[in-house]
Amino acid sequence: MRSSPVQYALLAAAVLLISTSAIFVRLAQAPSGIIAFYRLLLTLAVLVPVLLCRSGDRLAACSLSARQWLYAVLSGALLSLHWVMWFESLRYTSIASSTVLVALQPLFSIVFGALLLRERVTPLALAGIVLAIAGSAVIGWGDFRVNGMALWGDVLAFASAGVISLHFLFGQVLRRDLAVLPYTAVCYGAGAVCLALYALSCGLPFSGYTAGTWASFAGIALFATVGGQFLLNALLKYLPATSVTTGILGEPIGTIILAWIIFGEGVTLQQAIGMALILGGLQLYFLRRK
Repeated sequence: MRSSPVQYALLAAAVLLISTSAIFVRLAQAPSGIIAFYRLLLTLAVLVPVLLCRSGDRLAACSLSARQWLYAVLSGALLSLHWVMWFESLRYTSIASSTVLVALQPLFSIVFGALLLRERVTPLALAGIVLAIAGSAVIGWGDFRVNGMALWGDVLAFASAGVISLHFLFGQVLRRDLAVLPYTAVCYGAGAVCLALYALSCGLPFSGYTAGTWASFAGIALFATVGGQFLLNALLKYLPATSVTTGILGEPIGTIILAWIIFGEGVTLQQAIGMALILGGLQLYFLRRK
């Protein structure tokens, strides 16, 4: 699988765009399940018309094999399951515990990639991943807590890391011979259906939100998903899922910088140390991946 500095630069841009999701979630006055649902629904409202206007992508979408349909639907279901499990974990455990456990997704990607795709990473690249995960832990240090219900939240967050790793693995397999638009449309469509069923089962309202909240729905769809998540899907043709999930470890850096710019939140010494560890770990991984 070939890679180039341009693809790594695009990965960095995608991670920066995904970092805006925390900002829009903070601004939106709505349940997390509803935010996730409209995130995918509004993304589909942008991508599907583009798909229909492109004859090659339209033909590819209509020519999916049964295996491709199955994998794409499973990928979307895994994405929605990841969001639900992660959001639910935040009800029981601390933000720091949840975030650090979800940051373990590259380790799951290494295991799944080795077992299913026979991919390998060098010991130094693995050390880079561990260093970046340690940086995430440093950023959240002081917000950890341990009690009976927190343990359940930690289990959900840990499981969600494995789920999102499988989502990207399915994407990597499909993107070998499937264009990004057909894959993304089916994947996000399946995810939106799953999230709608989840919202209905929880009795979450689909309407009645303020104009500012609707603007946040649009923002998280356009920036974090159309700009960020879609770009990650495109890069899965050129980069392994392990590289994508490792790159996502840089998301806290983008979020901290954006919070400083938008909300005027200062960067603490602890956060600066964590950011330095993450950057060092990412550099070590991408320099020593092969």
